Amino acid sequence: MGSPPLIIVAIDGGAASGKSSTSRLLAERFNLLHVDTGSFYRHITWELLRRNVPSGERTALLAALPSLNFSTRLEGRSARMLIGGQPAGDEIRSQQVNEHVSHYAAVPEVRAILLDYQRGQTEVAKQHGFRGLVMEGRDIGSVIFPDADFRFFLHADPAERVKRRAAEGRQDSIAERDRLDSSRKTAPLACPPGAIDIDSTFLTLEQVVEKLAGLIAPKLT
Repeated sequence: MGSPPLIIVAIDGGAASGKSSTSRLLAERFNLLHVDTGSFYRHITWELLRRNVPSGERTALLAALPSLNFSTRLEGRSARMLIGGQPAGDEIRSQQVNEHVSHYAAVPEVRAILLDYQRGQTEVAKQHGFRGLVMEGRDIGSVIFPDADFRFFLHADPAERVKRRAAEGRQDSIAERDRLDSSRKTAPLACPPGAIDIDSTFLTLEQVVEKLAGLIAPKLT
């Protein structure tokens, strides 16, 4: 008999909705590859800012995109993007990147160059013996893996999300990022039709994980 098929878990939601923490814990519980696509957009943003290529200068931006050569390095259970063979550091979580990432992410061509790379993480999961992957972002269940085995959308009250960022010692323009991500023409942030919508405002991280895990577990038995 061949190996069982990979399962794909898609988790979408806005900033500080609990996507990353939930995804990491589900990856650990079910032996899944964790893929944080938000970090991909952050890495691209940092690289283009480093090259002085603004998101609003379309000609320069389109000229720069083909030179962004992507590869993947495994770090624990997480897939880490390399650009030109180099990983990003803590700078991708800086205030500067926070302020610009939604603008770059709104460019259709930026999203297009990442499409195959993101879908290709299934091969990374296979090569490293994972049972599947859990991918978090803003268009995973709608665009990247619309036929995922599980599609979840996490959301929380904006004030609660600001508190979560502050507890992490970070600042984030959550309301503005929500506005930009939800209003962009290409792959806007929204709960995909048929996805399971979960309000995490008054739930602990453990409660969110247990809720999702209870739905996923029967698929793996």
